[in-house]
Amino acid sequence: MHAVILAGGKGVRLRPYTTALPKPLVPIGDRHAILEIVLRQLAAAGFTSCTLAIGHLGHIIRAYVGNGSQWGLRVGYSTEDSPLGTMGPLLTMMDRLPERFLVMNGDVLTDLDYGDVLTRHTDSGAPLTVATYARKVAIDFGVLTTESGRVTGFAEKPSMDYRVSMGVYGLSRDTLAGYTPGLPLGFDELMLDLLKAGDPPHAYEFDGYWLDIGRPDDYDRANAEFTTHRGLLLKGA
Repeated sequence: MHAVILAGGKGVRLRPYTTALPKPLVPIGDRHAILEIVLRQLAAAGFTSCTLAIGHLGHIIRAYVGNGSQWGLRVGYSTEDSPLGTMGPLLTMMDRLPERFLVMNGDVLTDLDYGDVLTRHTDSGAPLTVATYARKVAIDFGVLTTESGRVTGFAEKPSMDYRVSMGVYGLSRDTLAGYTPGLPLGFDELMLDLLKAGDPPHAYEFDGYWLDIGRPDDYDRANAEFTTHRGLLLKGA
């Protein structure tokens, strides 16, 4: 099994931590970087190879990860010279990708079974599989429903339930056919194109532990919780 880890972003929202380090290498706990945790998890899930899509401070990621042998993986690299979006980097490595593979952000902390995501994607026959997570969003205002200038409904500070993308996908190589290498392609554009074409993605619903480390408070939470969640995230390590 093969995975592509998207690790080329600048991590602007996580500054100042990412001023000198690429976001996937910020430390969690006192021993591990986020990317190391992900690589260990992939190896434990049965993945044998991985491509790191790098850009900002990519040379530091290369120096840290090397060829991946320390985690039992074969790691290669694809360099992003200009921002290509979430899916755009994949178009530059099509000749190196298997028919079906995993794609994920390099800043995800979760106990999701990556191998099962790819297996379920393969079995579904869908063009794209999206790992999803239930989130409740609190609205801090009184919400009005209006029609023709009249208030027809009211809810005081309601909560709304959504399923959100976890930043982990099962993808088929043929799904990217027709897009131009070197041009930006976002996850949102790919999703809308598939829905418009009547070829909907498959949803992999997950209710375990998931934290998207995008902001300083997320990072602080990850470090605060890592001690109690280490056995969950790094089984057997």
